[in-house]
Amino acid sequence: MKSFRVEFPGTSYAPVELPDLASLSLNLNVQNSPLLFGCRSGLCGTCLIEVDADDPLLPPDAEELETLDLYAAGNPRARLACQLVLSANVRIRTLRGG
Repeated sequence: MKSFRVEFPGTSYAPVELPDLASLSLNLNVQNSPLLFGCRSGLCGTCLIEVDADDPLLPPDAEELETLDLYAAGNPRARLACQLVLSANVRIRTLRGG
């Protein structure tokens, strides 16, 4: 089974290995990541992150794009962690949203 590495540069959190197409919101918590999750439906912006990926990730859907326009307009690397499906090695930095 293919897995990918999730890193949190600039924090004390160790990298996490997750399976291909894993949902970050189902696999990350306060013990293994600096990410906070609020509504988990892509509306509140609590889990706003900036992602640097080794390969292209699955693109955000229309609802995620709408929320990103509110909280991170003009940032092409911004994503909502609760909506991100892992398909590459990533480095994540939190961007505090709503």
